[in-house]
Parts: sequence; C-alpha cells; structure tokens
Amino acid sequence: MSPTEPEGVRGRSTKRRWRNVRLRTLLIWLAVVPTVAMGTQVAVSADRLLEQSAQLRDDVEAAERIGAPLYTLMVDMQAERTATAAQWAGTEGAEGELRVRRAATDSAAAEFGGLADDPSRSFTEVTRQLEKLAAYRQRADTRSGGADSTLAYYSEVIGKVIQVYQQEFSHAEDAELAQASRPVVSMLQATEMVAREDTVLALAGPSGELSFVGYDQFVSSLGAQRYLHEALIVPHLTARDERFYERVVGSEDWQEKTRIENAVLSGHKDTVSGIKLPGEVSGWSSAHANFSVQMTTLNIDLARSVLARGEAKAAQLQAEVAWLIAGSGAGLLAVVVVVVFTTRSVLRRLRELHERTVAVAEETLPDVVARLQRGQSVDPEALPAVGGDRDEVGRISDAFARAVAVSVDGHRRLAAERHGFGLFASGIASRTGNLVSRQLSLTEDLQDTFGHDEALLAQLMRSDQLTVGMRRQIENLLILAGGEVPDPHTEPMRVADLLREAAAEVEDFRRIERQALDETSVEPSAISQISHLLAELLDNATRFSPPKSKVVIRAELVADGLSVEIEDRGPRVSPERYEEMNGRLHQAPPYSVLAQNAHRLGLFVVGHLADQLGATVTLRRSVYGGTCAVVVLPAELLLPSEGETPREPARREPSFAAAAPAAAPAAPAPAAAVPAPAAEHEDEHEHVPEPEPEPEPVPHTSAGLPSRRTKTPRHAPATAPAARPAPASAPTRPALPERVPQTHLADQLRAPHAPDTQVPQDTATPEEVADAWADYEQGTQTVEEELRRDQP
Repeated sequence: MSPTEPEGVRGRSTKRRWRNVRLRTLLIWLAVVPTVAMGTQVAVSADRLLEQSAQLRDDVEAAERIGAPLYTLMVDMQAERTATAAQWAGTEGAEGELRVRRAATDSAAAEFGGLADDPSRSFTEVTRQLEKLAAYRQRADTRSGGADSTLAYYSEVIGKVIQVYQQEFSHAEDAELAQASRPVVSMLQATEMVAREDTVLALAGPSGELSFVGYDQFVSSLGAQRYLHEALIVPHLTARDERFYERVVGSEDWQEKTRIENAVLSGHKDTVSGIKLPGEVSGWSSAHANFSVQMTTLNIDLARSVLARGEAKAAQLQAEVAWLIAGSGAGLLAVVVVVVFTTRSVLRRLRELHERTVAVAEETLPDVVARLQRGQSVDPEALPAVGGDRDEVGRISDAFARAVAVSVDGHRRLAAERHGFGLFASGIASRTGNLVSRQLSLTEDLQDTFGHDEALLAQLMRSDQLTVGMRRQIENLLILAGGEVPDPHTEPMRVADLLREAAAEVEDFRRIERQALDETSVEPSAISQISHLLAELLDNATRFSPPKSKVVIRAELVADGLSVEIEDRGPRVSPERYEEMNGRLHQAPPYSVLAQNAHRLGLFVVGHLADQLGATVTLRRSVYGGTCAVVVLPAELLLPSEGETPREPARREPSFAAAAPAAAPAAPAPAAAVPAPAAEHEDEHEHVPEPEPEPEPVPHTSAGLPSRRTKTPRHAPATAPAARPAPASAPTRPALPERVPQTHLADQLRAPHAPDTQVPQDTATPEEVADAWADYEQGTQTVEEELRRDQP
C-alpha cells in the first residue's frame, strides 16, 4: 500500500499545453498583421514627412522674419568694428563716423531683440553677447586695454550671428536643401573675412603701419576668404547665382581689392615696431564701400533662393503625404477584400470537412470500435472513402479516410489479439487455480494427518500461506485478463469474518490488527471481490512497513456505505505521489499503462476491483507518518446482520494471536512474527470491560487450523472439540493465529497443566532469533528494491 518512492522525489511536472490557435484566427491575423504593419508604416512615414514639412515651413518663416534684421545687425557690427579701429588709430573724422555706426548698430540690435523671442532657437547667445556691447564701447572710448581685445569682441558677436545663420539654413534632414544652403553660410563667412581685412587696414591709420599681430590677422583673413570663394562658394552656386557672382568679382572695385591685397602681401616692409604697408592701401576704403554693397545683394539673393526652395520642398512633402495616404488606403482596401473572400471560402470548406470528421470521430468510429471489441462485423460503407481530390482540403479528407481505415484495421487486430490473449490468460489462470486449490486441499489433509508434530505443522502452515498468496496472484491475472474472481460463497458474511478472511490471505497476517466497529453483512456475490481487494491492500501495507509494526484494519458504517481503513507505518510519500496513485484507484487505468508499471500490479487489480464493485479507494498520509487506505463500499453491497445490533463502545475483533489461549502449545515462529498478548490491545484506562458476545464459529480443519476458502465451498465439521483453557498464570508461548489448540492431541494429553510458580525468562532459541533477523532483512530488502524501481 505504501509506495516505494521516498518523500522528496517528485514526478516530472507536466508541460503546459497551449491551445491550438483556430485557423479562422490565423487567417484573420494574416489579413490584420500586414494591414496593421502597412498602416503603421504609412502613418509613421506620413508623420515624418509632415513633421519635416512643418519644420521646413517653420525655418522659412523664422528666416524670413529674423533673417533680414540678423543680417543688418551683422553688417552694422562690422562697420562699427572698422570705425572703432579707425578711432583707435587716430584717423581724422573717425569719431563722427563711429557715432553714426553705433546708432545704426543700436537700431539693428533693438529690432533683432524684439524679434528673437523663440527660446527653442539659437538666438539667445547673440542676445547675451549684445548685452556686453556698452562695456566694450566704453573701453574703446577710454582706450583701456588693447585694441585687439576690443575688436575681438565685435568679431565674436559677428561669429555668433553667422552660427545662427548656419543653423537656420543648414536643413540637415534634407540633402538637397543642405547642398543649396551651403553657399549662403560660406558667403557670409567670406564677407566676414573681407570685413576683418577692412578692420585691420583701418587700425593701421594714417601711419600705414601694422603690428605683427595685425599683419598676421590680415594674412589669415585673406587666405580664409579666398579659400571660401574658391572651394565652398563657386562650386555650389546655381547658374543664375554664378552669373551674378562673376559680375561682382569682375567689377573694377573687386579687382582693386585684389590688387591692394596682393600689394600688402608682396610690397610690405618690415620695421622695428611692425609692418609698413604700401601706399596702394589708400584706395581700399572706396573700393570696399562699392563691392561690399554688391556682395550684400548677392548674399540676400542666395538666402532668398534657399528660402524659396524650402517652401517648395515643404509643399512637395505635403503632396507626397497625400499620395502616400491615398495609395496606401487603396492597397489596404484591396488586401482586406482579397483576404475576406479567401478566408470565407477556405473556412466554408474546412467547416464542411470538420463536420464530416467530427461525425466520423464521435459517432462512426466509436461505434465501429465498440462493435469490433464485441466481436461483431463492420460495414465498410459506414467508413469514409478516399475521393481522390487534388486540392489541399480534399487531400486532407483523403488522408483522414486512410487514417480511419488504418485505425479500424488496427483495432480489429487488437481486438482479436486481446480476445485471444484473454482466453489464453483465463485458461492458464483457471488451470493453475485448480492446481492451487488441490494444493490447498492437500495441505489441509497433511495438517489433519501430521498435526501432532508442532514443527511440521508450522511448516505446513507456512506452505499454506504461500499457496494462498499464489492463488491470489493467479486471481490477479484472471482479473487483469477480464475474468472474475470465483466466488464460492452462497450466504452473507459478517464484516468481522470478511476482515478475518482478507487478513488470512496475507503472508504476514500476524501483524494485522482487525477492528469491526459495526455489525453488518456483505452480499454473497461480492464477498470474494471485496476480500481480494482488501487482501491486496493489506499485503501491500505489510510489505512496505517495518517488519515489527502493526497494520490496523477497521470497518465501520458511514453515510455512503461501509468504510474500511487500512493504516500502516511505512515510508513517507509526497502529495504528488498520492495524487498519482489515487488517480489510478478512482478510475480503472487502461492496460496500456500496465506496461509502464508492471511492478505495481496491486494498484491495477485494486482499481479494477473497485470499478467492478462501485467502490472508492483513496490513499492518504496516516497520522503515524505511513499511509492510510480508505475503502468505501456502496450500501447496495451490505445487508444488516440478523440478531445483531451496534454496540457502544465499538467491539474490537480479536487478532489471530489472541484467538487461542495463551498456554496452548503452538508451532515455533520467528521472533519478528510473535504477536503481542491480547492484553496489549485493551484500553489501559478501562477498568471494567463491557461483556462481549461470543464470536461466530469459524470453519476449522480437524487439526484446529482455520479453513481456507477454495473454488468450491468447504464446510466445517458440525462440532469441534472444546479447547480447555489454561491457567491464567501459565507461561505464554507463540500461538498460531485462529487455531483451536489441542484439538489434534490424544485424549491422554488433554489434561490441564499445573500453573507455574513464576513466569520464566524468554526462551527464544538462537534459531528463532536468526529467523526473526532474516525476516527483518527480507522486509528491508523488499522495500529498498521497490524504492529503486520507482526511481525515475
């Protein structure tokens, strides 16, 4: 009864099974997923294009709103820087020019400050630098510090303005606009380089002499502006802008500028204090005033060209979004229409196939299998036939028809094989059962003949027990083969006698303690099946519990019928293992499971017997740490005992060891199987036990042994010799269970023995101790072997 799997070893957890997705859902996904993906892509693309268009429009609007004031501020700052340098150099009339330039700068700064109110753009840095303008003007007026640091401030502000232009006109998200805006920023940078040349030459003043630092600044500015014109401006101009640029650089003023620059590079003279400029620099101011106006016009045209391109690009992006949405919507609509019609057609054909398949699987095939199992013929017209269709659904239908044909053929062969094997197993079990019954009869005859020899009687009893176990295993084979246990009973049997009969089937019956808590009887037709079921559970309990421990079986009436509990003290079992075993016991397992658990035939036999009887068998953990098997027999199998009424407290059935007087001579038994005295089963706190009725007589052999049930009922003698009780103080010896002592003795030996004056010491011989130890080792090895079998 106690399983062989120790606690802590758990079965493999069943993998979670996911339900198959319906084909309708898959087809819907087939339409929805591409549609959603395409729609998402269109939405993302349209959003990106619209965002780019909006960004372009914002840039164009900001450039138109802030571009002109920003450019005016840059030009006025350049002019004020040159006037500041001229004043620092002491040029005549520079103070008046400086006041005019400062007024123009203030006006441009005020206009710019009123427009640059967008915190997300890069106008903040220019505004912050303009806040320092008054301080640097004061330094220029007082000439505190050097001229280079004051002029560097103007250059820094102009550089910030050019950076704003570069950010506003870069358009990095559009390669075409980025390419078109590159000449605008480069032209501003080139204009700044020319303005720095103008500032350096103004700083030379009337003396026409520069410091070495000033000369280096002039050369650097000249090289930068020529590189910008040649590498970054001219290659990227459009044809229209290139023609305008050629007119500017081909003018006399630009040519004069170029001659002065070349003269400064080649005609300067080094002095002790600096660089002496050539006399050609006197024509720089008039030439610069003329060509700077032309360069300003070119810069404005380039900026307007970029803004126009940005506006056109924004409109183009909006048109692309419109076409994208229209085309995608039409495509999505076409996909949805095609998928809907395709899905409906496929689902209709599959629904028809499903209906035919379900009808065959739920009605036709079970009926065919049932007829085959009953040995009846099958009409081929009832099975689906192969149609030979070439489309996918038709091929599936033909494949199912072939599978049904193969399944029916397999069931036909399996039914024939099972029927033949059942007949073969039943025949073998019947023949072997007859031999075992004859063996039991022969054993009883030997007990009657040689019952006077205690040693031989003990061996015959041992042989009798083994033979009964063989008969039970043969009946197991008969049950598993589909047969029934032979039932020789024709009269109802009391529950107490039924428990006694079931315990007598177990080899180690001395350890079984029986308690019949209610008086009732069992139908004759179910006695053998119930006895066999309880014997299997008792045998399992004795084999998987410690050799010296008790196995208690108790029966009492409950609301659903008769409850029989079998409790042992075997090894602990995990809850998962109990759940697995109860699943096999509550429903008779199929024979396919038997091949994987051939070493646990007891559970299969108990499950089949419980299924035949309509009983329930449940295994659970006992309060002693072992296993408790609860068998609930239905009330239909019970009959009230005639002349018996329930007693309070419930009567405890005597054990095998307590059935015989303590002083009766008995065959020697192993020490492990020596039963406890009957006094140990009494309630220690009950001082006055209630009177109990005499138990019903049990059929015995002439030698005093309990008679075994056989295939044919064997009747006990009408009368049995009365056993003479031994004195209460006589020494106790191991007694054979349920034997009536001294019935096999001669009349001369029936005299009562004189009571002993004292209780002798334990007289167990070494052989008895050895036998007890052998029984212990055998039980331990059996449990270990079963544990190894259950290991995964």
